[in-house]
Amino acid sequence: MTRILAVDDDKDILDILQFILEDSGYEVDTLSDGRLLFDKISENEPDLILMDIMLGTSDGRDLCRTIKSQDKTHNIPVIMISASHNIADVLKQDCAPDDFLAKPFDINVLLQKIQRQLTNEAA
Repeated sequence: MTRILAVDDDKDILDILQFILEDSGYEVDTLSDGRLLFDKISENEPDLILMDIMLGTSDGRDLCRTIKSQDKTHNIPVIMISASHNIADVLKQDCAPDDFLAKPFDINVLLQKIQRQLTNEAA
């Protein structure tokens, strides 16, 4: 089963993402503290990461850069989620995420973006 790691400091968003994704047939792990991201990646080996930009004391853009710059994790698709950042700015950064989703998001768009990244990974 495909495993997705959802990272957001808002517990309500994590609950919604977990419900939607599990209902769509994915296995879902959630994380509210970005400082624990790499422990969680090592522990659960996700096929895709959904990550908010603003994570309390952590910045999702910095975490994404680290994911994309490490040999062990650079192939994991990362979809960044944000209500307050511009898509163009996020996708232009060094070691950019694979895609971006603005909050509030449409469930169908979320699922399409996930499927697109998982399909690209399999190709």
